[in-house]
Amino acid sequence: MSFALLGREADAEQIFERLLELRNDVGLISEEYDTAKRRLLGNFPQAFTHISLINTASNLSHAAGPAKERPKS
Repeated sequence: MSFALLGREADAEQIFERLLELRNDVGLISEEYDTAKRRLLGNFPQAFTHISLINTASNLSHAAGPAKERPKS
């Protein structure tokens, strides 16, 4: 589950910003990342990664946040 959906906006924004720093020169993210060599590996573009990136940006852009819009049970 996303930090944004849990109402942890600061954590979500921090991780989102870190992910944006990993993009290549044209803004794409591959399917793998080598943390030791700090480089992208695998296929480009990776659709699942980009869909998640777009969904997270959408969740973070709502002022009230998606978690606050859910009914309390």
